[in-house]
Amino acid sequence: LSACSQRPASHLTYIDASNDATSCNLYSAFSDSSISLSYRSEAIKGSVIGIDLGTTNSCVAVMEGKQAKVLENAEGARTTPSVVAFTADGERLVGMPAKRQAITNPNNTLYATKRLIGRRFDDAEVQKDLKNVPYKIVRASNGDAWVEAHGKLYSPSQAGAFVLMKMKETAENYMGHKVKNAVVTVPAYFNDSQRQATKDAGQIAGLNVLRVINEPTAAALAYGLDKTQDKIIAVYDLGGGTFDISVLEIQKGVFEVKSTNGDTFLGGEDFDQYLLTHIVKEFKRETDINLPYLTMDASGPKHLNMKLTRSQFEGIVSDLIRRTVAPCQKAMQDAEVSKGDIGEVLLVGGMSRMPKVQQTVQDLFGRAPSKSVNPDEAVAIGAAIQGGVLAGDVTDVLLLDVTPLSLGIETLGGVFTKLINRNTTIPTKKSQVFSTAADGQTQVEIKVCQGEREMAADNKILGQFTLIGIPPAPRGVPQIEVCFDIDANGIVHVSAKDKGTGREQQIVIQSSGGLSKDDIENMVKNAEKYAEEDRRRKDRVEAVNQAEGIVHDTESKMEEFKDQLPADECNKLKEEIAKVKDLLSRKDEETGENIKQAANTLQQASLKLFEMAYKKMASEREGGSSSSGSSSEGGAGEKKEGQQ
Repeated sequence: LSACSQRPASHLTYIDASNDATSCNLYSAFSDSSISLSYRSEAIKGSVIGIDLGTTNSCVAVMEGKQAKVLENAEGARTTPSVVAFTADGERLVGMPAKRQAITNPNNTLYATKRLIGRRFDDAEVQKDLKNVPYKIVRASNGDAWVEAHGKLYSPSQAGAFVLMKMKETAENYMGHKVKNAVVTVPAYFNDSQRQATKDAGQIAGLNVLRVINEPTAAALAYGLDKTQDKIIAVYDLGGGTFDISVLEIQKGVFEVKSTNGDTFLGGEDFDQYLLTHIVKEFKRETDINLPYLTMDASGPKHLNMKLTRSQFEGIVSDLIRRTVAPCQKAMQDAEVSKGDIGEVLLVGGMSRMPKVQQTVQDLFGRAPSKSVNPDEAVAIGAAIQGGVLAGDVTDVLLLDVTPLSLGIETLGGVFTKLINRNTTIPTKKSQVFSTAADGQTQVEIKVCQGEREMAADNKILGQFTLIGIPPAPRGVPQIEVCFDIDANGIVHVSAKDKGTGREQQIVIQSSGGLSKDDIENMVKNAEKYAEEDRRRKDRVEAVNQAEGIVHDTESKMEEFKDQLPADECNKLKEEIAKVKDLLSRKDEETGENIKQAANTLQQASLKLFEMAYKKMASEREGGSSSSGSSSEGGAGEKKEGQQ
């Protein structure tokens, strides 16, 4: 494959020409997510929720009028742990219930799976995570990193989908109707694979993801929606699993991202791991025990009781905090601003609450960071605002985001040739004309890469696609226009056209990983199956509770009215009670409908019997009152006569 713009064919990578295929690496630099409202001409019908799908915690918000409201989940909390667990009996737990049982079920409790989303099993970050999590990370058939629980494999997108379903349910419970449309956030430095995997998670959860928006940009939107002053701001986002820094210019309702940088494997999880390593090291030193569990010797059990000062902790994690400095400096350099130009620094993410982090930010930018936004909720609020924009409820706001990583192709010698540079405003489109490098060549295989390294192999390989059906011709004659289109979500689309014939050429996309359409459909069905199982389990629990209450009430009333109830009727009622108790003893095998039906039959039978008892008691009381009244009147008369 050769570029027609005076570039010799030797500048590109060849494979065996005898196979009529030439390979050149095409990579998508599209990275970032953008939030651009003006590119959609029609407003979305129905409510649009905003979801912050976090590594540690997730949050959901919705627009109410001109204000975004963060919604509380079923446990009454405004954030939900991004934790999914599977119990021995097949029950799936999400959120706080999953987190509470993690210590007793560590191998089947999935957390921080966002760090695996869109990643290959052989990635260095995944190999590092293998040593730090109690659950199994395995290689999927497509080479991606998946997780295992109770012998079943789940993609990170599925784990994310379970959390998204919880967020969807939270919104539906509050709003009182079904919700379909959503804006979901991702770290600004997510690459194409990670963004696509996040959209897949939304689809599996039954959501129509209208936009994938960058977390720092969402936080800026939450901060600046009601601000009238023009200024340049920096958003420092240090969360549970990722770090992002974005520089934005806010001017008359236009939020323009000037640059972004970050690290998708730096966050609170790493702080936890550093602290854990320190504690284990100290315990080994003090006790001379080197076992994977606490134990005891002749002197008794060995307890772990350690005092950790703030300064000690800051020293332990100082390397992690320093790792955030270089991306911030690079972001300012790319945005062509100095720290004196930045009018506000926003802190986002749970780890930004750490005093040492705040001091580092102040030293870096020369000003105290703003605490005007809630670090845990700002991203979801911004996503909800973007949802309001797409729904037509919020006007006079324009978001212009950028792609965080460069997109290009592999050329001769494995060199990475960039087509779209990082921090290019998106949506954007770039096309270039290529030609064949061998006589009679009828197809071309292209590899697409994303990143900033000079060699293609050192960057993220997004995948490859094949152009087929090229008319046989001498090398260099066919002109094939290849177009890269990065949408507002930061996701890359590739098309090709034969300029000579004017016909669109067929493109076969061959992703090196990710979920296929069939995979996603199967996961959607699996999620629906889980939802149906959850509904059946809920119905069964409610039926059991109702049945147990009816049995208890019936037995209590039978004891209370035993003197008024016929023996044969009591025996019949006891038979009905026995039937219900039998079903309750096998409640895990029975349906909620069967239990409910038996309980209702018992209730109806008991009501009729107790109604008879009430009537009998009432009749006896009336008879007793009448007899007592006659006796009383006679006595009074006799007394009167005696008095006379």
